[in-house]
Amino acid sequence: MVTDRTRPSISLFTIRPMLGVMLRQFYLYRRSLPRWMEIFYWPLLDLLVWGFLTLYLRQGSIIASHAVYSLLGALLLWDMLYRSQQSISMVFLEEIWSRNLYHLLVSPLTPYHVIFGAILTGILKVSLSSGLAIFLAYHFFSFSLFSIGLSLIPFILALLCMGWALGILTTALILRFGQEAEVLAWGVIFLFQPVSAVFNPVSVLPPVFRNIAMFVPASHVFEGMRQVVNGGRFPGGQLMVAFFLDGCYLFLALIVFGWVMARAKREGFSLKLGA
Repeated sequence: MVTDRTRPSISLFTIRPMLGVMLRQFYLYRRSLPRWMEIFYWPLLDLLVWGFLTLYLRQGSIIASHAVYSLLGALLLWDMLYRSQQSISMVFLEEIWSRNLYHLLVSPLTPYHVIFGAILTGILKVSLSSGLAIFLAYHFFSFSLFSIGLSLIPFILALLCMGWALGILTTALILRFGQEAEVLAWGVIFLFQPVSAVFNPVSVLPPVFRNIAMFVPASHVFEGMRQVVNGGRFPGGQLMVAFFLDGCYLFLALIVFGWVMARAKREGFSLKLGA
């Protein structure tokens, strides 16, 4: 027979498991910078992106018809940048989740074969997803991205190169730091969004952000696209700077990736991969 003294307290029974779950999360977040970034990252990002757009619209310097072209065009191009970055990261993440990464790396394939195979796969994915988005934008909103003309091609290529560079760098960080860095596969590209002039010109940004934007390829691409939409000259100078920065990004990403792979050959990958 269970007496009142031996019967477990209802409040104690319900609270202690919840405190245990909280304690578990506390230990996870205590030494994990990517997890802390996830808490503060998205609210701050939304505030910056839409806050800068609000400042731009409040200036009243944009014509309504140009606003439609600028915003829809920027949205479609930004999605291409995002998809190109993810096409690299997801190939490696899928191999990690299926615990096939080690088998893949001991095969005759090199990691660079995997990277360039992911780039080719990503081009196909971007073509399909962006093709559908462009088709819907034309039929639902009477907006044709191809109205920009042949100058659209170098814009897209510059964005894809930046996405590939960030995808390679993100993959290197995941392979180096393990599971806790996997959140970067979805979040790292948005770190550049406030300084990429996607929905507003660089001139709207505060001085510090404006200086950072000078070193972001996407900011030169979107500034150039906005110039073409507003009837200006072809932004050859902007595109040259964008491609130069893309080359620097790709070089740095491949250096970091090569260092991670060389370290892995000596010490092995993080045991937390795919755990």
